[in-house]
Amino acid sequence: MRDVTHAPGEVRRARYAVAAVFAVHGAVTGSFATRVPWIQDHTSLGAGQLGFALAFTAFGASCAMPLAGRISHRFGSRTALRGLLALWTLSLVLPSVAPNLVTLCLAMFVYGASAGMADVAMNALGVEVERLLGKSIMSGLHGMWSAGALVGSAAGTLAAHLGADARLHFALAAATLTVLGFVACTWVLDLQPAEDEEPPPRFAPPPRSALLIGAVGFCAVFAEGASLDWSAVFLRDRLDGSAGLAAASTTGFMLTMAVARIAGDAVVNRFGAVRTVRAGGVLAGLGGLLIVLAGHPAVAMAGFALMGLGIAVVVPLCFAAAGHAGPNPSQAIAGVATITYTSGLVAPSLIGGVAQATSLVVSFGVVTALACGLAVFAGVLRTAERGRGEVSRRAAAVPDPRP
Repeated sequence: MRDVTHAPGEVRRARYAVAAVFAVHGAVTGSFATRVPWIQDHTSLGAGQLGFALAFTAFGASCAMPLAGRISHRFGSRTALRGLLALWTLSLVLPSVAPNLVTLCLAMFVYGASAGMADVAMNALGVEVERLLGKSIMSGLHGMWSAGALVGSAAGTLAAHLGADARLHFALAAATLTVLGFVACTWVLDLQPAEDEEPPPRFAPPPRSALLIGAVGFCAVFAEGASLDWSAVFLRDRLDGSAGLAAASTTGFMLTMAVARIAGDAVVNRFGAVRTVRAGGVLAGLGGLLIVLAGHPAVAMAGFALMGLGIAVVVPLCFAAAGHAGPNPSQAIAGVATITYTSGLVAPSLIGGVAQATSLVVSFGVVTALACGLAVFAGVLRTAERGRGEVSRRAAAVPDPRP
């Protein structure tokens, strides 16, 4: 990218604009998740067929994410993000108009592809703003994504309660979020490639550094996917918890994640990425131990809350570390994102398979072991600390131009 000096006010505006983009992105996900039962009824699919169709979301994202860097190089970061975010918000309509399994699979592929490309573009811009500020902001940005998902989920829950047709619901949500995203993108950084800079390849394997960082993200997303999809089942089937308690466990896990992400930047700026993830791995491991040993629903709920608290900031820090690890942030972030998306795809089914062969206790024993791995392998995120430290030192050496 061209070496351009950005005024402090421009960088601050860009930070808030990217935060708004993250919230819009999350709101699409939250809106969709609440209407999956309607989509299942509309397409007359069984549980297995629905699961097969939903898998195309991760497949589409994994295929398309490497393209995000090339699109940003071709059009500039602002125009690229505006287009990719609009593609993502408008693709929300597609699953609701699919009449059968084949068309739903195609719709979910496009839905996932647009989600993944917008995800890479907004994370790359978030990393650049973090680089210019010289302090951690990625955890807070992902916290805004969680907040947006909660708002979208709340609106979707209301629409479902009122019996609204998902086609109307998604059309209104897509129109609103497209406008909000378009406006927010007005103030993001407009990064342009240098004249002699080669465009990134359309498809390329992630660099080795991204593989190591992605392995840490894999552990966190595996624990997140397992907890989101199986916490309610664990309380109901293993501990005879009521339906209300089971649902409250999942909600508590999501809230813990959102709050921890929003507050996480202060912790990262104080203690650094490596120590934060190591401490998070310890907390998540303790949470997993409580879940495995729980004899009462309250103990398991506390375990899931600790699990959410421990893993909340890991994925944002993985994206930050990838973006600081080399000369092509989009390519590295795409590599890490592909690995984490894959983890989110395989975790729920693998937990179910292990539970079928053994028990849910053994399944969450696997989750606990992976969570403890965060404490062991957190050192690979040291690149993010070095990247922020170099920017902070350069910023300190430049006098403030303002009178």
